[in-house]
Amino acid sequence: MTSVAFVVFEGFQSMALAAMPVFEYANFSAGEPLYEVSVLSEDGRTLRASGGLSIGTEAFDDRVFDTLIVVGGDSIIEQAPEAVLTYLRDNLKITRRTASICSGAFVLAQAGLLDGRRATTHWAYARELQARFPSIKVEEDRIYVVDGSIWTSAGMTAGIDLALAMVEKDHGVELARAVAQKLVMYQRRAGGQSQHSALLELEPKSDRIQTVLGYAREHLAQALSVEHLADVARLSPRQFSRAFRAETGQSPAKAIENLRLEAARQMLESGRLTLDQIATESGFSDPRRMREAFLRAFGQPPQVIRRNARQLH
Repeated sequence: MTSVAFVVFEGFQSMALAAMPVFEYANFSAGEPLYEVSVLSEDGRTLRASGGLSIGTEAFDDRVFDTLIVVGGDSIIEQAPEAVLTYLRDNLKITRRTASICSGAFVLAQAGLLDGRRATTHWAYARELQARFPSIKVEEDRIYVVDGSIWTSAGMTAGIDLALAMVEKDHGVELARAVAQKLVMYQRRAGGQSQHSALLELEPKSDRIQTVLGYAREHLAQALSVEHLADVARLSPRQFSRAFRAETGQSPAKAIENLRLEAARQMLESGRLTLDQIATESGFSDPRRMREAFLRAFGQPPQVIRRNARQLH
């Protein structure tokens, strides 16, 4: 059985523990106990998370865990407890993999575990991590990064993606997919995927515009003209364009291009489809138009983004 321990501290972010059910449901889906999960702290006290949740912990001792996962929290960005840093250093060579969720990367960095490695963290902290620890190559727009035995993830929900990737590494893609389905995840995200969401950035206010964007995302391969989208919204094209820009700050054409870019990038990073297929599925119609859009948005052609994503695995 694979032993997994979450390392916590006073004031940790409770959302980081959302990765724990991934291992629970791996056991359930496999029909056998594949993982045993513990929660560790310096002295085994009941600790209080930043949001008020209290959780019982076990104290650091001589047990050897297969996987250590350090959670995030604002309280450790400046300085983590020395006992935590010592524990991580002492276990680096005897633990198969050591991981962090969100700002937990600062703990690994303070312990010296990220020196000379690639890593990621929440996008809001990425530049601070890079500035304070220049020996780290911070991949500031990644969901998670694996560099040898060290795994780091972005914000709290990205810890779920990281845990699923661990299950896939240990027991295969089918079990990881079954766990994701049981957790009702809309999509399993690859490590190279961007932390930003085109839909979240649009932030539509009304149900009408939200419905249009949901429709567009599900029908990207179609033409999606303003007239078509206005019909979905049950508005005239002029009324729709004016309402759309007022709510999102973008024209319908620009928003649809961003959704197509996001979908195309996700397909590129999954590595399963050809450029022609991706261009068709995402609605760019041909690779040339897709390439032009990628150069405008990312400054790189699709081939380079695919190659970079492959290098992260």
